[in-house]
Amino acid sequence: MTVPDPSSAPRCPFGGDALTRHPDRPAQPGAAPTPDARGVVQVHSFQGARDVLRSEAVTQAGFNAEMVNDAGILKRRPVLFTEGEEHHEMRRDTARYFTPAAVGTYQPMIAALADRLIGQLAARGEANIDDLSLTLAVQVASQVVGLTDSRLPGLERRVMAFVDHDGNSEPGMSPEKGRLRSILDQRHLLAFYLLDVKPAIQARRKQRRDDLISHLLDREYSDIEILTECLTYGTAGMVTTREFITVATWHLLRAPELRAAYVHGTEKERLDILHEILRVEPVVSTLYRRAQTDLTVDGHRVPQGTLLALNLADVNTDPGVAGEHAAQLCPARPLPRGVQAPVMAFGDGHHRCPGAFLAIKETDTFLRRLLIWQDLRLVAEPRVTFNEVVKGYELRGLRVALGRA
Repeated sequence: MTVPDPSSAPRCPFGGDALTRHPDRPAQPGAAPTPDARGVVQVHSFQGARDVLRSEAVTQAGFNAEMVNDAGILKRRPVLFTEGEEHHEMRRDTARYFTPAAVGTYQPMIAALADRLIGQLAARGEANIDDLSLTLAVQVASQVVGLTDSRLPGLERRVMAFVDHDGNSEPGMSPEKGRLRSILDQRHLLAFYLLDVKPAIQARRKQRRDDLISHLLDREYSDIEILTECLTYGTAGMVTTREFITVATWHLLRAPELRAAYVHGTEKERLDILHEILRVEPVVSTLYRRAQTDLTVDGHRVPQGTLLALNLADVNTDPGVAGEHAAQLCPARPLPRGVQAPVMAFGDGHHRCPGAFLAIKETDTFLRRLLIWQDLRLVAEPRVTFNEVVKGYELRGLRVALGRA
């Protein structure tokens, strides 16, 4: 295999710009906050978004948090929906599952699974990357959470059932469900509980393991509280990682120079490329917070009770932070002190994604094994749609072939 001459390395920007921009949402990176027709304040700047996400005067409003909290059926709410000291304590308790040391213990399992999936691709000749990435993301997250004792195969399908419909997680925007939709949702939830969550709980009541469900049992969580945590970790850790692996593969196959830089790069150089792709292509495009007091965001007054929508695609390409060619890929681009390479693709503040390191390492493990094959080629580019439940893009049909044409 020929190693490229370092002196011929491509200069930034290279690798193209975003492939998943929502066609109905024109880019406004760095713009002042603007209320839309519903009175929702749209935040487009990095500083405005960071101030909101780090504020103790706002609460989580996305992912149907307000609906779940208002229902009042859970004694202990999922970590995604809690605030204040309750949230900080829960994050401290579960942080050990996502540290670099913990991820290192998962690495042999991730590598073996990636090898098996690429072996399947080689045997078949062709496959959809989004199918392979779903299997990888679900299997890895299920190990961390503890969903390893399912009564029937099909965990991937049961997890995706919660986001594969026409709902809308923006507060106040969920349409009234018809009777059929409500019945289907209840059936999906019951199937997930009976086939996946309940068996895992029963196994861990007999013998604890080093996973999230065991920890929740130690904290005396009820079955329904554990089910809710599995749902939030499942959609966060499985659905989003699936999309990122797919979009990263798409970028690297479309741009030969970027692919060469990744394949022949050091670990740091590879991770720089992945972080930069994620900066330009944040999987979750909008985060929601509710102002609990009057706030000032980018010099503009925001009244108490206002819903704030943080547009991460604009925030991450704010030229005041990302600099020149902010909408294009430039791995290892210089950023201000204190700004991480993906900018806010993993969020910020106390609700920042706890599984960020795991998601990146998982993606790198798979792509290193996939892209090293010189006869890997792109057969069909994916169909881009937008999921209003997750508030992010979906890529389906990214087809690749391995072997001679």
